Amino acid sequence: MKADEMWKVSTGEGIKVAVVDTGVNPDTPSLKGQVLAGEVPKPVAYKATEDYLGHGTTMAEVIAGTGAGGGLKGIAPGAKIIPYRIALKGLNSKVEKQNAPAPSAVIRAVADSDAKIISMSFGIDVDFPEMKAAIAYAQSKGKLMIASTGNNAETKNFIGYPAAYPYVVGVAAADESGKVGKFSEHGNYVDLAAPGLDVPTWCDADFRSYCSDTSGTSLAAAITSGSAALIWSAHPDWTANQVLASLIDTAGRDWAKDDPSTYLGYGLIRPRKVLENSKFNPGAADTDPLAKENARGVTGADTNNSPSPSASTSSQPPKNASGGQTSAAGSSSGSSDDNTTMWVALGAAAAVLVIGGGAFAVVRSRRGA
Repeated sequence: MKADEMWKVSTGEGIKVAVVDTGVNPDTPSLKGQVLAGEVPKPVAYKATEDYLGHGTTMAEVIAGTGAGGGLKGIAPGAKIIPYRIALKGLNSKVEKQNAPAPSAVIRAVADSDAKIISMSFGIDVDFPEMKAAIAYAQSKGKLMIASTGNNAETKNFIGYPAAYPYVVGVAAADESGKVGKFSEHGNYVDLAAPGLDVPTWCDADFRSYCSDTSGTSLAAAITSGSAALIWSAHPDWTANQVLASLIDTAGRDWAKDDPSTYLGYGLIRPRKVLENSKFNPGAADTDPLAKENARGVTGADTNNSPSPSASTSSQPPKNASGGQTSAAGSSSGSSDDNTTMWVALGAAAAVLVIGGGAFAVVRSRRGA
């Protein structure tokens, strides 16, 4: 992703990202000074800075970690994090589960704040009306919402929410060469893809060490959130529609833009392509780049786990390391996978910024109408 080059233009300064997760520990070396705990509204602030799993802290670091003290350096180290804690798997206390705010209440609270991006690395195969209504409210307030698509493609490739809700950007996971992860759920609600395989994460809530080689769509969603922060910081007058349109327009793909993939959506994010062009045209401020998808809705998960042949790399970004065309089967890691469920299923914890890698070699399958 050539982060060092992007940071010459933008570090995400001035952008606040709401991380809706297991809470965020503001005291890790990488997050000191990065977490705005005081900006969490009291009705939904229950233990927002106490991470009971390590997952939310990892996501916050991948977005805005400074890298201090040997910690993770996020893709947008100039951005700030507003932490929110909801009841996900790993929260074992009955009392804490009861006191944790409902995700719909959190989304509405964020909608009324000055956070521009809502990062959601969790999911469930149930469409809750109150959550759908909260998402629509946040969209009306100009928020850019980004969510992981889920990690169960090899078992049950269910439709995952909130990624599948209208106005939410569903993000799939790929390895450093651009090969889609076998676990990464697919369907017509996948909008973009980002790195998400074989990377470190906090091992647990003790925050003593990082564990390596974890994979999941959580990382992909966090990197996409950080990428959006970089772009929005460089273009503070843009709307959420324009930031998203710029990510879609510059995504790495070798298929027609009007025929998105069920595995990688509109392609692999390349925020540097936006940042390196100071005169980039993001389109109209009030034009929803996902209008067609939002009007049509989800038509069902694509349960065919045999992708069509790999796309060629002719239109992909130049190689900056070993890379090239990969097989159609998708990338599968032998590493641990932190796919967790309760009333929602967390995307696998995956945490470090992947810089470099080969050309994006992609797997595609046409979306159904």
